[in-house]
Amino acid sequence: MEFIQEVPGIHEVILKDKLIKKKMMRRMSLFPHQAAPLGNLELTSDEIQKEFENDTRELVSELVNLPTRARIQAMRALPLSFHERRYVRSRVMSVKHSKKNDLLPTCCTDCHQQTSLFCRRFGAGVTTARKRLVIWQDALKEIGGRFGTSVLSYFRFVKWLLLFNIISLLINFSFITIPQIIHSPNITHTVNFRGLELLTGAGYFNQTVFFYGGYNGEVIVNQPPYNMQLAYFFTIAAYMVLCGVSLIYSMARSFQKNFVLVSGPAYGGAWRLLCSWDFSVVNEKAIQNHKNNLSVQLKETLSERFQRKARVSVSTVLKRLALSLVAWTLCVLLAIGSCAGIYFLQSDQSRLVSGLADDLNAEASTLILPVVVSLINLIIPLTFSLINKMEHYTNPRTNIYIGIMRNVLLKMSILGILCFYWLSEVPYTISCWESFVGQSVYRLVLVDFIFCLLGSFFGEFLRNIIGTKCFPSLGVPEFDIATNVLNLIYAQTLAWIGIYFSPLLPIIQVIKLFIIFYLKRVSLSMNCQPPKHTGRAAQMQTVYVALLFFPSFIGALSLVAYTVWSLKPSEQCGPFQGLDKPFQTVHQWMDTVHNIPGSEWAWWIFEHVLRNELFFYLITLIVLVLTYFLWQVTQGRKQLIRTLREQIVNEGKDKTFLLNRLQSIQKQRRATAAFSPQEYTERTYFNQNWMNTLPLEM
Repeated sequence: MEFIQEVPGIHEVILKDKLIKKKMMRRMSLFPHQAAPLGNLELTSDEIQKEFENDTRELVSELVNLPTRARIQAMRALPLSFHERRYVRSRVMSVKHSKKNDLLPTCCTDCHQQTSLFCRRFGAGVTTARKRLVIWQDALKEIGGRFGTSVLSYFRFVKWLLLFNIISLLINFSFITIPQIIHSPNITHTVNFRGLELLTGAGYFNQTVFFYGGYNGEVIVNQPPYNMQLAYFFTIAAYMVLCGVSLIYSMARSFQKNFVLVSGPAYGGAWRLLCSWDFSVVNEKAIQNHKNNLSVQLKETLSERFQRKARVSVSTVLKRLALSLVAWTLCVLLAIGSCAGIYFLQSDQSRLVSGLADDLNAEASTLILPVVVSLINLIIPLTFSLINKMEHYTNPRTNIYIGIMRNVLLKMSILGILCFYWLSEVPYTISCWESFVGQSVYRLVLVDFIFCLLGSFFGEFLRNIIGTKCFPSLGVPEFDIATNVLNLIYAQTLAWIGIYFSPLLPIIQVIKLFIIFYLKRVSLSMNCQPPKHTGRAAQMQTVYVALLFFPSFIGALSLVAYTVWSLKPSEQCGPFQGLDKPFQTVHQWMDTVHNIPGSEWAWWIFEHVLRNELFFYLITLIVLVLTYFLWQVTQGRKQLIRTLREQIVNEGKDKTFLLNRLQSIQKQRRATAAFSPQEYTERTYFNQNWMNTLPLEM
């Protein structure tokens, strides 16, 4: 009891539970079913009324003594109707008013009560408004209820990427674009707006703040002065660091939740059969699909167990290896051929850059490359699907993972060859090469969005018409989660690559994700059905986040870092014109800081720590040591969990053995008692020392 009194708030919880249980019992006794006569209860109506008044008075006295918040929660939890609860509340408030009349004047009491009521209602209103401000909350609930968590994971991924791009847009627009527009505009329109710039990003948009060339490196005269070079550098750096930390945190939490904590029996047949049902699904068709999906997962689990135990012949293993080798060779050759064609096409288009300002045909021809890239991303994955069918994987989840790996190989190879061309040849052939790279990324993002819209129409709408009207055997198309998620990862990679060359590129990405969410939602409701083989939705979501981090984010971060630390900026445009490297602006700033009295320590840290390679080696070593330490802790916990599970299993076996021995001994005694009827009685005696009758081998 002393411990309970020491814990703050626990007595209110206990009292509230007692009130609820007591009131439920009273209602069961005082308010019987309408068909039951009062005479059967051996109570008159006056006695019942008196008992009810006593209970109400006791309940009111107990509620009065509670704090305000605990009293409100207790009254809400009472199993009473609204009018009965309102009556109890009026009784409680009247008692509290009568007690406070001796302490405070009536006006003060009314003011205090009104203020308290206003604060509570205001807090409840703020909570409700905050829940309503969560974007797409109702839509996500509807999608999860109709199609299950596997399809819901795609739309949550869209929402997650949207938040990334909104944060990027706010950061860049606040710290880079607004100061540039207000204080030192660098816009010189030499070409009239012709409309084609919306697709190409060239011409009229060349010197706008949408691209790198629309910014300059002047210091805005203010108190304190605002250095555009430092603002541009540190804004991009802060956003990339924020994205990296968020991705690592999300990936670690998802991995812990979906891989570490569910290891062991979580994927066993009993757990999957009894504990894995998605209760958010309410649609009848979605329920049937979820049942089929659960059946497929059970078959996969049993198939994996049989495959571990089964012995495969050497010829079968060699045949599978040969098929996999041929399939991967074909996929790699297709990826290499696509990259080679894109590289030569990009090289041929570089000569058209000088005529972009005047020649409308030359400007339109720049759309050839993004169209070809989008066609490759559309056609080659279909070829990969045909190659996957040649391999005949017995496990559908293995087939999904192989398809994802090959699609990632293709998309990252294409982006890699484009980045190689942009960083190796463009800086030495084009005067304002950063804006050229930004326009190229802009065209790729925009054309990819157009192909996404066309894919939803031709790949889902027309496929549904054909499968339901022309060839019913084809059926309704499935919603391909893996392909759609990989398209999102590809588009986000482009947005990260172009963040340095086009600071306002997240505007296009935000608009794109908004339209994609509603487009896919409508297409899913009208044209598609949930996939029959989804694998493990939670683990697949972890895989998608991991792919977004590596190679997507790591590749984009490497490109931006190489541009800032190694490449010479343009001489005629941009905030870093006149410098050997963009990172040189940090050196100049630190030289200025060194001349400020009392700031020598900052210059010393930058010069002897941050610019010293040994510091980064030490940081890397410390991170590796910590990673190894945490990995060892995780392994130790896994071993402890395995040991505890073995102990539970052994204890269950011991109990089973003891119960069997006890039953056999009882049977022996009954058989012995049957041959000595003079000693038999109807009373059964239990030997307190029954453990001593067991054999010593136990």
